[in-house]
Amino acid sequence: MSFELKEFLTLTFTLFAVIDVVGSVPMLISIKQKMGGINAWKVTLISGGLMILFFFIGKPFLNILGVDIKSFAVAGSIVIFILGLEMVLGIEFFKSDKGAPSGTVVPIAFPLIAGSGTLTTIMSLKATFEKADKNELMILLAILANLIFIYLVLRSLNVIERALGQNGLLAVRKFFGVILLAIAVKIFATNASGMLR
Repeated sequence: MSFELKEFLTLTFTLFAVIDVVGSVPMLISIKQKMGGINAWKVTLISGGLMILFFFIGKPFLNILGVDIKSFAVAGSIVIFILGLEMVLGIEFFKSDKGAPSGTVVPIAFPLIAGSGTLTTIMSLKATFEKADKNELMILLAILANLIFIYLVLRSLNVIERALGQNGLLAVRKFFGVILLAIAVKIFATNASGMLR
């Protein structure tokens, strides 16, 4: 049982690091201001739905569409790059339609929370567990644990925003914008090699 707990914690922290919802807080606050609010429950459900969907049918689904995992990751990295530019330069690429439900899906649920990195990690973990003949339920439990944390962070955005203040928020937003650009470039460089010939 202790081994299973260790496995669960390893999976949970692996997904936590890839999702990086804490690092996305400045961007989530920025999107919340533009959209006039974020429905934490809906975002968590859609993100969880995407993760569980890709856990069960990720690879076959991409194969049906004729898209490989690398192309999927590159597409996600481009959206992340644009979001990073928004944060650093203060330019608006995504239309600020107040209360638009589409904003819940893109860019919040995908690619911010259930991004290409998260979805490919879930597929990779499942493939590893299948080969090692391990209990795949542990991955689903790790996803659930992360979704609870995501929901709590989204619910706390107003508190975090007040704590940082206007100047603190601006500084943090620009800093994480640069970090986000670097992450996007890394994802792109890792997956784009061999695609363009």
